[in-house]
Amino acid sequence: MKGKIVRIGNSQGVRIPKPLLEQTGLADEVEINVEENRIVISPAEPEVSPPRKGWAKAFKAMAAAGDDVLLDGERPLSTKWDEEEWEWE
Repeated sequence: MKGKIVRIGNSQGVRIPKPLLEQTGLADEVEINVEENRIVISPAEPEVSPPRKGWAKAFKAMAAAGDDVLLDGERPLSTKWDEEEWEWE
């Protein structure tokens, strides 16, 4: 298939025929790269949130609401090993 470069605002673009989009599975977001004087369009990798994103904000909200207390009291429930072997400060 052939296409034409068209003006889109201050940029230029290429209209991609629907059959080509269906064959490739391209959707909303794409990666556009140049490889050996060719423009390569591929599906965008989904953005992954970094681990623990938003935890600091959530913990601050818990502290403000008083929801950050230990559930088993000041001193956790102990086992026989804790009582006989562990040296408490």
